[in-house]
Amino acid sequence: MRADLIDLLESGATVVTPNRRLALHLKRDFDALQSADGRTVWPTPDILPWTAWLERSYEDLLHSEFGGGLPMLLSAPQEVALWEEAIRGSEFAGILLSPAPTAAQCREAWRLVHTWRLRARLPETDTNEDGKAFVDWARRYERSCARGPYTDAARLCDVVAPMFVNLANPGTAVFYGFDVIAPQQRECMAALADAGVSVREILPEKKQGRAARIGFTSEREEVQACARWARTRIEENPAARIGVVVPEFAHHREMIRRCFLAEMQPNHALPGAARQDPPFNISLGVALSAYPLVQDALLMLQLAGREVEFANASRLIRSPYLGGAVTEMAVRARLDAALRRRVSPRVSLDALSRLMAAKNAPRATDLAQRFARLAEFRRSDLFGLRLPSDWAKAISEALSIGGFPGERSLDSAEYQTLKKWHDVVASFATLDRVAGRMGYAQACSRLARMAADTLYQPEAEDVPIQILGALESNHLHFDHLWVTGLTEDVWPIPLRPNPFVPVRLQREAGIPEADPAAALELDRRITRGWLAAADEIVLSHPQREDDRELLPSPLIVDIDETTAANLGLPAHVGLRDMINLAAHVESGADFTGPRIASATSHEGGTAVFRDQAACPFRAFARHRLGANSLDSPLPGLDAMDRGTLLHSVLASAWKSLRNKAGLDGISDEDLDNLLDVCATHAIAKVRQWRAEALSGRFAELEKARLVGLARSWLSFEKRRADFDVVLVEQKRPMTFGGVTVNATLDRMDELRSGGRVILDYKTGTATVSAWLGPRPDEPQIPLYALGSGEDIAATAFAVIKAGAAEFKGVAREPGLLPGVTTISESRSASAALYESWDALLAGWQAELDQLGRGFAAGDARVDPKRGDLTCRFCDLHALCRVNERSADLYLDDAAADRDD
Repeated sequence: MRADLIDLLESGATVVTPNRRLALHLKRDFDALQSADGRTVWPTPDILPWTAWLERSYEDLLHSEFGGGLPMLLSAPQEVALWEEAIRGSEFAGILLSPAPTAAQCREAWRLVHTWRLRARLPETDTNEDGKAFVDWARRYERSCARGPYTDAARLCDVVAPMFVNLANPGTAVFYGFDVIAPQQRECMAALADAGVSVREILPEKKQGRAARIGFTSEREEVQACARWARTRIEENPAARIGVVVPEFAHHREMIRRCFLAEMQPNHALPGAARQDPPFNISLGVALSAYPLVQDALLMLQLAGREVEFANASRLIRSPYLGGAVTEMAVRARLDAALRRRVSPRVSLDALSRLMAAKNAPRATDLAQRFARLAEFRRSDLFGLRLPSDWAKAISEALSIGGFPGERSLDSAEYQTLKKWHDVVASFATLDRVAGRMGYAQACSRLARMAADTLYQPEAEDVPIQILGALESNHLHFDHLWVTGLTEDVWPIPLRPNPFVPVRLQREAGIPEADPAAALELDRRITRGWLAAADEIVLSHPQREDDRELLPSPLIVDIDETTAANLGLPAHVGLRDMINLAAHVESGADFTGPRIASATSHEGGTAVFRDQAACPFRAFARHRLGANSLDSPLPGLDAMDRGTLLHSVLASAWKSLRNKAGLDGISDEDLDNLLDVCATHAIAKVRQWRAEALSGRFAELEKARLVGLARSWLSFEKRRADFDVVLVEQKRPMTFGGVTVNATLDRMDELRSGGRVILDYKTGTATVSAWLGPRPDEPQIPLYALGSGEDIAATAFAVIKAGAAEFKGVAREPGLLPGVTTISESRSASAALYESWDALLAGWQAELDQLGRGFAAGDARVDPKRGDLTCRFCDLHALCRVNERSADLYLDDAAADRDD
């Protein structure tokens, strides 16, 4: 720190900086010097960033005898609300999709035209439609402010400057580190001088550093090397101050954070790892709405108002920020999995409450009670138009009903985030001054925008490594400094003129964001500042981005090049390598799990045998370990729901018709009435868990579809010879190879010619080959045929589709079912394995017994029947790790298709 600046601070001077980061940097340096001089107590130095200094001056005036005529200072949300009002009242409102983003841009343009004294020139300057719209909105905004009377951050300087003479001045005001002084700031400094204040401009002292330039293959390699460099320098000197500057910080923030965490705290992601602050601080905050605690609060408010995506409702159910989250953690996870099989992609609070109270739903009692109370609160308190302050109270009450922010103790970062959230809600309540009454949805939407517009980062302990953006790094000093990403398309910073202000005006004023010469000069000054900011300076850039070659910035090409080896960076061992190096690997064949007791009746039905045939590991994982992926809610009814409905309609119909004679004897009108009743009953049963998918017009359409399909199928069955329907939807225990399962039989008919027929309804693809050969793909029909204990004369799929109805199966003799042949006449390639009906039954018995014995013995081999084709739609890849096996173990798709 400069000696003259130290003397000024000790004498009580006020120091004003262009940004908060530089103010904190100066305070820390000053405090360190005082401590080094042996002092234990000293006056706090008066160092403030520009905006904070203006606001303090305004507050001092407001509470003085001269503050009676001052306009009220608007907060940022209040400014945006007035801009939105101005936009909605203009002729341009109809062409905007949303006024909110435009209002934020208008606020920035308003600040720009006042800072650079362009306001008076706007109406007289030829401009485009955007500029004309802004002039109109600005007039409306000014009129709203005059009615207040209000002022804003853009005009605060103009309000305060004429009244400096009425303030107790500090004697000396130092403007430290201002590379660019805009006209408004220059006028403010002149007003200070007129009020008798000694005004000084000081730039930081410069260091004589060693600079080097280095290129890296990719951006990630560059950041990883930078993190390794920072770690090395800290290990060499724990007291060192290290700066890392990233010009396009906002675009790469998460990648930089991950790379530095992996280098500085490689165990941070391990389960049970103690949470600790990393030795680096990322200066750029993120939107408050991006923090999980605030996200869940906003989701809860959204759910209380209207339907939400189930993904958001699922997040809330599992949220740690709701009451009872720790106590009911396991049951809420089970509830979430169960709801996925029943809900639509969008769900309401009332629907969630109803589904949570369903008979078979896991009992998350505390959550169910909170959602029920929230639903009641919604009906009584979340309707109508209210002022923002009233909505703030209702919102806080709604969150309280949900138990926000949860029952566990918050850590430091979460506690700070909660306080910031409360600040935003309190700020929302102050919108009464500028916004009228609004509905609940509008209130929640505005609150969410305020949270999204609030950049926030929890405060952390003073740490040695600071990661900064380019502009806020200006005039900071370090022991070591690394600037990354300095390619020609990033540095100098590309021009970004404000779209609402004529570019000609911006360039004439010399605004760096719009004027190439001003921008280049500013970036040159910043670059020179980096070269004088530390003892060691590294300037780096990536050389490639995907297949595009990148060149270094022209502002650094004169710096001597170096290599990573010259920087003295050791190759630190990463966490994964450390784990692998520490591991003692034991190899062994482990393809078998524990046997099951022979008398056990196994849950899972015929799927046990189907999965065992497809892959033994799949059967073991699903039916022994209970491993299943989570369902994703689909809009409307899925194929399984539609099949269940049709099964139910036909089962009810045949219970009434009983036989072929009953079908032939019923009139068309009576048949339609019967099917209407059956469809109504089927829909009522499914509606118990899919109410949203079967309500209103959807239910009518589904009912018409079911009646039409059932009528078409029954017309087809009239072609058959006489038969009696002896069983429908009957569950029976069946045992093969020591494994007993409960199988549900769709239907069994008794033929007048003798023997019985097993029918399995299918609304999708069905092929006889799925029953035949080793490890049959669809063992359900063979299970029924052998396990029923009846004299089975034929088995068939009853294929029921719109515009098509047919039997696909095999029979003991021809003519038993329309279109069904004997096994010897079947055209399936696998039919050649069986010489007769008896040979087919014997083959089925052998295959099912073998599958049962394998499952009972705990066979858990990863052995997909058709290689990749079997694995393609399996959800157990992460568990069986089949993709780690050599690719030559699998058939390619073409080969699999040929085998099929």
